[in-house]
Amino acid sequence: MAGHEDLIMEITPQVLLKAYACGIFPMAESASDPGLFWVEPEYRGIIPLDDFHIPKRLSRTIRQNRFDIRFDTSFNEVIEACSKEMPNRKTTWINARIKRLYGELFELGHCHSVEAWQDDKLVGGLYGVKLGAAFFGESMFSTVSDASKVALVHLVERLRKNNFMLLDTQFTTAHLKKFGAIDVPRDQYEVLLHDALKVEAEF
Repeated sequence: MAGHEDLIMEITPQVLLKAYACGIFPMAESASDPGLFWVEPEYRGIIPLDDFHIPKRLSRTIRQNRFDIRFDTSFNEVIEACSKEMPNRKTTWINARIKRLYGELFELGHCHSVEAWQDDKLVGGLYGVKLGAAFFGESMFSTVSDASKVALVHLVERLRKNNFMLLDTQFTTAHLKKFGAIDVPRDQYEVLLHDALKVEAEF
């Protein structure tokens, strides 16, 4: 971690993209804290796209077509939902400044959302940053069982189809490890990131 000091400089979308290209990203202490700090983990979470695993029960859910999956139709609603407290998530690091900055990145085409809809209601999804052939997953939410998981499956399908090289999850969790997420040391991550940034992939 690069320190918890509030960022003094004015962060712009361009500064954010340079930070991602250097392997760092911003977070807030909480949704109510206006400050941000840079994070550079010693070990970085990634999901190797060639080793992505779909649990059997989730495969059945996908075959049932419970959700209508859409891309980039409700980005602001997705990031807003990701910033809310939920029964299994009492705190969140997404504050108003994060929402504004990533909304600007979305307008520039460097941020994307994957959305799970049910009966025309947004019930799950995720968002992240796209740079070169790398996708940096930021956060996900679900108000209906499996909605965000199905969104993740569709994200990986899209990244594979469009020849992305890196899916960054920042950190790993027990939840993400079920899909094949692993921790890689910083020096190994930097090599993966460098290679992915040399290629331009379309989301």
